[in-house]
Amino acid sequence: MEMLNANPQDSFLQHALALEYIKAGNDAAARRLFENILLHDPGYIGSYYQLARLLERTGEHKLAIEWYEKGMAAAKAAGDQHALGELRAAYAGLVDD
Repeated sequence: MEMLNANPQDSFLQHALALEYIKAGNDAAARRLFENILLHDPGYIGSYYQLARLLERTGEHKLAIEWYEKGMAAAKAAGDQHALGELRAAYAGLVDD
């Protein structure tokens, strides 16, 4: 937490804290962090996947689909084929249901 206080806009640190919030069962805090990351650092591809999965898990499927789509666009723009594949697979699993 000290590191995040020293670097409050560090996407890596925010992402790591959001994952810890998920483990602790605090989806609302995790969601706020993921949304903040993507607002300030839309190129932080991993947060699209995690935010969409969180939304999917909490029953917000339409919003999850939107974040998967945004993530796929960001991954494609960044040339990140691995992330693009993961996002596509998760998206397809949700859309096909």
